[in-house]
Amino acid sequence: MSLETILNVARRRGIDCLAITDHNTTLSAREMKAIAPLSIIVGEEIKTTRGEIIGLFLERDIPPRLSPEETVSRIKEQGGLVCVPHPFDRLRKSRLATDSLMAVAPQIDMVEVYNSRITFQADNALAVAFADRFGLLQVGGSDAHSTIEIGKTYVEMAAFTTKEEFLRGVAQGKVVGRLSSPLVHFLSGWSKLKKKYLR
Repeated sequence: MSLETILNVARRRGIDCLAITDHNTTLSAREMKAIAPLSIIVGEEIKTTRGEIIGLFLERDIPPRLSPEETVSRIKEQGGLVCVPHPFDRLRKSRLATDSLMAVAPQIDMVEVYNSRITFQADNALAVAFADRFGLLQVGGSDAHSTIEIGKTYVEMAAFTTKEEFLRGVAQGKVVGRLSSPLVHFLSGWSKLKKKYLR
């Protein structure tokens, strides 16, 4: 999706803040922050050696293929926040391995307890239980790879201008979500094929 398309869809759906977390880069998030009339959180979904971790409020890229511990350390060095996406999605090979999840649990700031692309609702429930067990903030994400997915899951919270206000807002906020159709995975696959062959 182009940045302009994302912004137009967000405006139509009444979304006034977006976290942009492309895989292994903050480039589009930084570009979006420069042009967007709404709040943009610069993030990155980083592929570690043991699965994915999201960094939020980043200033520069975190390289992929580092250990989870090193990835978390580099996010924190930038003053960023550590979020674990889809931690118990049984069908997603990219989720953070359970032993690594437990190892970095003390450094995690928040857990994605509702992911719209999860197939089994019970996997989101496991994420809630994990967040409760460790006293972690709970967030949700659309995991949008297409316009039809933007805003499927969001956090209702107070407006913020700083990272500290964001954390307070999340703590008092409410995760609202709906599952996307499983067909969105076919859309993603088609998009990847198209990109590959158009190069």
